[in-house]
Amino acid sequence: MQFGFFDDINKEYVITTPETPLPWINYLGCENFFSLKSNTGGGYCFYKDAKLLRLTRYRYNNSPLDNNGHYIYIKDEDTIWNPGWQPSQTPVEDYTCRHGLGYTVISSSKNDIKATQTALVPIGDNCELDKLTIKNTGNSVKHLSVYSYIEFCLWNAVDDCNNFQRNFSTGEVEVQPEINIGTAAMSAIYHKTEYRERRNHYAVHAVSTAANGFDTSRESFIGTYGSPAMPKAVKEGTSYNSIASGWSPVGSFRIDIDLEPGEEKEYVFIIGYAENPDDKKWESFGIINKEPAYALLEKYNTPAKFDTALAALKDYWTHLLSSYIVDTEDKKLCRMVNIWNQYQCMVTFNMSRSASYYESGTGRGMGFRDSCQDLLGFVHLIPDSARQRILDIAATQFEDGSAYHQYQPLTKKGNSDIGSGFNDDPLWLIAGTAAYLKETGDFSILDEKVAFDCDTSKAQPLMEHLRRSFNYTTTHLGPHKLPLIGRADWNDCLNLNCFSSAPGESFQTTGPSEGPVAESVFIAGMYVKYGNEYADICHIAGLTEEENAVRSHVDDMYKAVLDAGWDGEWFLRAYDAESRKVGSHECEDGQIYIEPQGFCVMAGIGVKEGLAQKAMDSVEKILDTKYGIMILQPAYRSYHLELGEVSSYPPGYKENAGIFCHNNPWVSIAETVIDDKNRAFETYKKICPAYLEEISEIHRTEPYVYSQMIAGKDAASFGEAKNSWLTGTAAWTFTSISQYILGVRASFEGLTIDPCLPDSIKNLTITRKFRDAVYNITISNEKHERVSSLIVNGSEISGNTVPYNKDTKVYNVTVNI
Repeated sequence: MQFGFFDDINKEYVITTPETPLPWINYLGCENFFSLKSNTGGGYCFYKDAKLLRLTRYRYNNSPLDNNGHYIYIKDEDTIWNPGWQPSQTPVEDYTCRHGLGYTVISSSKNDIKATQTALVPIGDNCELDKLTIKNTGNSVKHLSVYSYIEFCLWNAVDDCNNFQRNFSTGEVEVQPEINIGTAAMSAIYHKTEYRERRNHYAVHAVSTAANGFDTSRESFIGTYGSPAMPKAVKEGTSYNSIASGWSPVGSFRIDIDLEPGEEKEYVFIIGYAENPDDKKWESFGIINKEPAYALLEKYNTPAKFDTALAALKDYWTHLLSSYIVDTEDKKLCRMVNIWNQYQCMVTFNMSRSASYYESGTGRGMGFRDSCQDLLGFVHLIPDSARQRILDIAATQFEDGSAYHQYQPLTKKGNSDIGSGFNDDPLWLIAGTAAYLKETGDFSILDEKVAFDCDTSKAQPLMEHLRRSFNYTTTHLGPHKLPLIGRADWNDCLNLNCFSSAPGESFQTTGPSEGPVAESVFIAGMYVKYGNEYADICHIAGLTEEENAVRSHVDDMYKAVLDAGWDGEWFLRAYDAESRKVGSHECEDGQIYIEPQGFCVMAGIGVKEGLAQKAMDSVEKILDTKYGIMILQPAYRSYHLELGEVSSYPPGYKENAGIFCHNNPWVSIAETVIDDKNRAFETYKKICPAYLEEISEIHRTEPYVYSQMIAGKDAASFGEAKNSWLTGTAAWTFTSISQYILGVRASFEGLTIDPCLPDSIKNLTITRKFRDAVYNITISNEKHERVSSLIVNGSEISGNTVPYNKDTKVYNVTVNI
């Protein structure tokens, strides 16, 4: 069952009913100000940090779903309705929601009134703009009242949720019922809670006309025991011109409108963030300097200025997504590669895992591991921003090479509540940096001085950070010469050191200290893959002695995996704190895990020995389902203290045998390593949203973006997805399809073209911007083989890498297969 359709020309997904299986959302904002917008007008906004600088409230875990947003109410005599259906849920006609790239358009009709609410965050400014277009499509005059409504958050979203004894006495607002800004009359509400504390910031809610009334007290507008579904003020057709003092401040304007038959009017509503630029951050306690707000409002106080901002936003995305464009027979593939997958990669660049409809933005910040992996999906789009992101991540590293697992986006400091100890983290820094170096050729980044633990007095070149990342794993090995897992590796729920039959016992390791000895075969695969990339970096940097030492360590790890990490038909997952096997045929449950199968084969381990093919065959036989590849089998039927959180989930959900979409692309890439073309594409399609659109009633999450997980075959809701948008699935699926299946990927020497195409793809063209050149690539797949040679600008070259030449700006490449 479908609830909408793709509009590829306009790069939009068009939702045709407000009652989608779950709220289907969009992200507005590309820089510092962000809004989450659902198909029914729900959501919230914040400046830089969803925890510390939240402007509007949102209620998670609430009923009805998607409670609180930036709402427009229309009162037409006794009928009260919203263009997006929520929160009044009055039935509407001709409903559509068009989620585009950085904007959302919600439109519906009721009783001969057509209302369209278009929302965006403009490039270069810290605000959300909502343009309301309202038209009388009937034959008689309409007398309407239109209300805006937002509920202000008291900035710190955690404190806002729990410190009621204080917060119910701090809310402050200021209102200008009518002001002239430029040539336009406007009305403005200023939310200044915290300004009294000299925190230098405030929010403004404004409308591009002189309003007929306003409210800033939630109790006045809603009613003491009222509901946003039927606010007291709207029901009574009035405004109380209330001034919030303590309690809960809101922003609402009332506009009384008369519409002749066929007449249309437009209004722009603004919610923005502002702060004083002066050293004098206050004139006196509680009185704000409005000049920054006035400057913002003047830029967007007419519908024409809104339209200019929307055009600029569309141009921004058109230019950005021109870096990688594919054209082939499979239009679902094209829309994912060209539009939605890259768009989602940009959202993960902005958000990491911090703010969604599943992540409240109040706990997790930017993930060390997460952000390094996300970089794989956006480095070709915004290399300058990727460079800064690498430096920010590296600055949270400790001097021994380990790192904070998360850091806050506002302060860029490590999250001490979570701390460190996830032993895969250091190697991801090498992965992200190598991707940047291949994409840009900018080796100057290795000389950039970067702090340790954000202490600039301890700054060292980024190359030293990479060295310590590699050496951390090298010096933290267990009894089987495999990497110590620490608190966990990529699978945060596999906590193998949380229990021992001898509490308090110390375990000897090959590292500098004694401690828990649980080992990870997955990290071993990472060590081989990214250790080789680090060796390549050393080679280019002229560090021959270090390169040789690194390759020797990598060879030792390769042998250790074959010696102690192979279980006969697949790779082991780990050894626990008692050196018992995890992910082995010897286990009752959890006999095989997906992670080491994908990553070890990606690293080339076992390919020449014939083991890689066996591992992939085991994945297909045991882990595969019609909805994707499960993370493990059989599911854990009871809780295992020695394994930690992994067995705390019911069978089929999340890490306990769910289809964890993030690592399905590892299998797709691994299949290209062993040259199984059709299988690689099959695993890609199974979790790809565009191919799941027709089963949206089962899948439930948005059919235009990836989700973190899908319930596995052991679950009651097999095939149901959760945790959409903010997931490493976005970057890894784009990596698998663009670099390995379609086969165009950056390398240190130039642009490598090595497609591994399924039989269903006969011909394709790819436009790829690489460094400062454009590559127009034509591939014919009639023979279904791998690349034999390339014709570049009329001349044949051997191999499958087009060497980069800074003097050549256009490369026309024909691939001979």
